[in-house]
Amino acid sequence: MLARILFLVASLSLPCALHAEETAAEKAGFAPTLTIYLARGAPDACGPGCDRWIAIEGKIDENAAARVRHFLAAVKDTQRPIYLHSPGGNVEQSYLIGRLLRSRKAVARVGRTIVTACAAETQVDAECLKLKTAGGEIEAQLTTYHAMCNSACGYLFLGATSREVAPDAVLAVHNSRLVLNIQREPPPEVLAEIRQRRMATAERVRAAFIAAMGISRELDDLIRTVTYENLHVLTRAELYRFGIDTRPFAEGMWRLETGARPFISKIAVTKTENGSSFRTMEWRMYCESRNRVPLMFAGDIDKASTGKSTISMTADADPNKEAGGSPVNAGKYEMWSGSVDRDMVSTILASRSLHVRQTTTMPDEKTDTTGLAIDLTGLAPMWPRLVTACSSVAAKPKSPWPAIPPGAGAKPAAAPAQ
Repeated sequence: MLARILFLVASLSLPCALHAEETAAEKAGFAPTLTIYLARGAPDACGPGCDRWIAIEGKIDENAAARVRHFLAAVKDTQRPIYLHSPGGNVEQSYLIGRLLRSRKAVARVGRTIVTACAAETQVDAECLKLKTAGGEIEAQLTTYHAMCNSACGYLFLGATSREVAPDAVLAVHNSRLVLNIQREPPPEVLAEIRQRRMATAERVRAAFIAAMGISRELDDLIRTVTYENLHVLTRAELYRFGIDTRPFAEGMWRLETGARPFISKIAVTKTENGSSFRTMEWRMYCESRNRVPLMFAGDIDKASTGKSTISMTADADPNKEAGGSPVNAGKYEMWSGSVDRDMVSTILASRSLHVRQTTTMPDEKTDTTGLAIDLTGLAPMWPRLVTACSSVAAKPKSPWPAIPPGAGAKPAAAPAQ
């Protein structure tokens, strides 16, 4: 039987490609081939002291690796961060690109690059793609909100030595589908045997690649359980446990939400003290009302905490100015909402970090204090945009509470629910 199969494979000419297949919803909004270009933004656009990055976006096609290799050969700064936004595509090409990124000791993050010269809805139009591939640096903005690196893109991402997935971005995985280009149809049982052998080989190659990248075999075990018709969005705990993004604290970028109730927000996650889970938090600043700016904090309730807590927030520019109070519980979230005066807003906008402390008084009267520093990079240039948005709608928040719980809007619509 094996000899017959080998003979048929040779005579039928069965070239094949392994695809981590994306859904039609995912394909929408992406270029049909992988696009790579240099981008330049405002000061600190890609982090403190960073205003230039490499954008890689679109579907991973069968010639993607060669183009990426040629492009990166001309980029001497190997530490310029690479921002990925892709629904997936050709798995073999993603392995090649991943190994190339490893050889450069690349820094990779999941993020969307928005070219300034192209309208938001025309980022993958022919004219915009022509601009992106013309060469040189392109003026652009960055956002992690709704950014995704799904399917085969994940293998590309694993190749980087420094990997960051923001709390409002997505890294999703599933099993691959073998695509055979058959010139003459073999008997069904022979075709089934061919598929089985090719898939077994593909699974061994995938496991070897994941191991070579220093990632836990738990990732490969998980991928085997997810059919290609579905996607599994890796949780923060999985990203950490598998060794993909091992930061105990991670933040998204500040972003402006326009509409009837404009606000600026940031989502962050922090590892809990028990070490097995992460806590999601969100900060929001709303439109000024009566010379005061509503400020909100919301976060997952710490199930390990049994006492009453208070939250205080101070900024670098003037540690003596403070905001905060006692949060209230709403479902599985705790929320604090108040308002600050213009001086406090000016202090926040002039600072690098917002220092948040949560003090919990335990039943035995002992206190437990935890703290973290929220990066304020990018907030100051966002503020005038909020003011403009507020002026255009003359908006006042009807309620101090968030319209949605923290992180509820962090999953792109293209990513199926877990």
